[in-house]
Amino acid sequence: MTRSGPSKPSDARHGANRLIIARGFLESAKVQISSAQAGTLGNPIAATVVNAAIAYTDALTATFANKINQNDHAAVIKTLRDALGNRLPKSQETRLTRILGNKDLAQYGGRLRQVLFAVEHSIQLPK
Repeated sequence: MTRSGPSKPSDARHGANRLIIARGFLESAKVQISSAQAGTLGNPIAATVVNAAIAYTDALTATFANKINQNDHAAVIKTLRDALGNRLPKSQETRLTRILGNKDLAQYGGRLRQVLFAVEHSIQLPK
């Protein structure tokens, strides 16, 4: 079976594992933020926040739609909306879009970000 688009088949077990991973990324971001000092580079923290958001999204789409997004993080919103329908609040969709929009800046960009950048994005993740 060939697949079309950026998603691939998955299952609830994979979703449960991605949830554990997402929580790990979130905890790591919180530790990084709590130990940050003035002038701390925020890019690695923001990248960890992005990874947490991606893993949370994978957990949801694997659990509710038996698929995960792959290699196209711009399409993750559509995959999540397809999986959850109206159960995905527009405000959460907007937050996720904002977090994912900073992926390339945080992980590949040449611009140095201060820790405040990461803190602003970490607040948007689930508790």
